[in-house]
Amino acid sequence: MADRCNEQWDKTEWRAYLARSRAAVSVQQRVVEARALVQAVAALPIPDTVCCFVPFGSEPGSIALLDVLRDAGARVLLPAIPAAPGALDWAEFTGTATLVPGPMRGILEPSGPRLGPTALRSAGLVLVPALAVDHSGVRLGRGAGHYDRSLVHADPEAALVAVVRDGELVEKLPADAHDVRITGALMPARGLVHLPLRAD
Repeated sequence: MADRCNEQWDKTEWRAYLARSRAAVSVQQRVVEARALVQAVAALPIPDTVCCFVPFGSEPGSIALLDVLRDAGARVLLPAIPAAPGALDWAEFTGTATLVPGPMRGILEPSGPRLGPTALRSAGLVLVPALAVDHSGVRLGRGAGHYDRSLVHADPEAALVAVVRDGELVEKLPADAHDVRITGALMPARGLVHLPLRAD
């Protein structure tokens, strides 16, 4: 993917390109990738508390990720999108039956008690959605800014891991001063790659 991209693209151009690329992924490929990501998550060291998300649309992954984390003994927290722009709220995931539609179409949220944005600090592992991530740990999201406002609440020792397709780990993305760098990328074929990548 990176070889076909212009290093001068801004975030809007990157998002448009990545959206087209994701739209071209077949349903069969998404199923294969989702299964591989379940195996990749199962291979991770799982801390007592994990913040995760419910994939939607063309995002890689599946709800099965949440079950793997719970089966490993983790307390799983999921985001709830606030009414006004700001940091995400969090609530515990206690099963698929407790997921309800959130304010943004297509996104499921936990229905349990809200724990506030600072609940993120209790997590030793934070799995975050991303359109792409680069070798230095710059993450490109959808542009709403919820995660950039949220990740500042994370424990400094927590692993911040973007869940992306293998072709969505690219050499360089545009970055702003407020962007929070992540520490890893989790991909279907490559598994966990620690970031930043060292130059050869």
